[in-house]
Amino acid sequence: MDRPFLQRRSRRQPVSLAAQCRTASGLRDRGEISDITTEGCCLHMAGPFFRVGMRVVIRPQGLEGLTGIVRWISGDFAGIEFDRPLYAPVVDHLVRLHATFTPDRRAVG
Repeated sequence: MDRPFLQRRSRRQPVSLAAQCRTASGLRDRGEISDITTEGCCLHMAGPFFRVGMRVVIRPQGLEGLTGIVRWISGDFAGIEFDRPLYAPVVDHLVRLHATFTPDRRAVG
């Protein structure tokens, strides 16, 4: 997948987390958060109804709705910047529950 390079404040955490998304105009769809940080996430959606600058509400499985803005689009993927950063322990918890990469502990020193 070819995603734009952006200077990030936090390291992306790969996850596979179901989410619902709603735009300000009322369009709704289901998708998947493929990575997350305290500042935002990458959302994979089947329906290409995003535009850069569009306001959205994302409701990840098990969480309240998160408001944000679409910062970039690449194919079926969109980068969402949250209006308010998530509490870091919440991100850590989501990563523990929905991580798509588990490091091989034998390779660690």
